[in-house]
Amino acid sequence: MVLRIFGDTKSGNCLKVKWAAQRLGLAFDWVEIDILKSQSRTAEFLALNPAGQVPLVVLDGGRPLAQSNAILLHLAEGSDLIPADAYDRAKVLEWLFWEQYSHEPYVAVARFQMAYLGKPREDLDPKLVERGAAALARLDAQLSTTPYLVGQSLTLADIALVAYTRVADEGGFDLALYPAVQAWIGRVDADLGLS
Repeated sequence: MVLRIFGDTKSGNCLKVKWAAQRLGLAFDWVEIDILKSQSRTAEFLALNPAGQVPLVVLDGGRPLAQSNAILLHLAEGSDLIPADAYDRAKVLEWLFWEQYSHEPYVAVARFQMAYLGKPREDLDPKLVERGAAALARLDAQLSTTPYLVGQSLTLADIALVAYTRVADEGGFDLALYPAVQAWIGRVDADLGLS
């Protein structure tokens, strides 16, 4: 059975799973799920993922797995995207947890509200804007010291965080304020064949 990835191409959480699978050379079928049309709320989809969220992968044997970063870790097991060194591996996990708690809820939500709901920047919750800018500043500080988030080469941390960062301007964030982030996006895009 070929790996099936259910995702919405508007979603960075879905794209990072697709990009990782491509980088790893995995054969997969992409099943487009339009969340704006509630396609993740059908009885068929909810039977696979009762949370009604994408991305979702269906692995060999029909086993479903949800949550983007859990999927990344499963797909990349034993690959160069997860460092062999225990500390570096823990640093990747640190970034993955931070991404879902301190980056995605602000950068991605601002983007969604502006790009897909048509909300003007001035109508965004100021805390959303402030925390999104703080997340981008945190990335810029790290990337001013290392070319990738964990050392000298691409890891899952980079794939997870580039997904929404590369389109942060769609949420009203000026990436020109974060030159190290811009350079990193270029490196990661090249590594993933996106540029």
